[in-house]
Amino acid sequence: MKENVVMQKSYGFAIRIVKLYKALCKRKEFVLSKQLLRSGTAIGALIREAEHAQSRADFVNKMNIALKEANESEYWIMLLKDTGYLSDSEYDSIINDCQELVRLTICIVRSSKK
Repeated sequence: MKENVVMQKSYGFAIRIVKLYKALCKRKEFVLSKQLLRSGTAIGALIREAEHAQSRADFVNKMNIALKEANESEYWIMLLKDTGYLSDSEYDSIINDCQELVRLTICIVRSSKK
């Protein structure tokens, strides 16, 4: 069976987000990190849902929502960095994974619409 790269990457990203959320809570940051937790873990869940979509339109819809969640996650990560909750190294480490998920989901949505 062929490996699903976007599923693996989104699941790995979700794990990183959960760990980051725990670390941010220890730093007494609860509001922004909770938003990131929701959007960052939703990406993989939506991709997983899309795997068993009822139709091509349902698949595209779920992947579009996953793209929106990835884009939102990028926003929260940037905001956490710019407000001093993430160091430059923490930011650089996780933003690359997030941007890769954005690019992957864009490609999937575009190719699925053709």
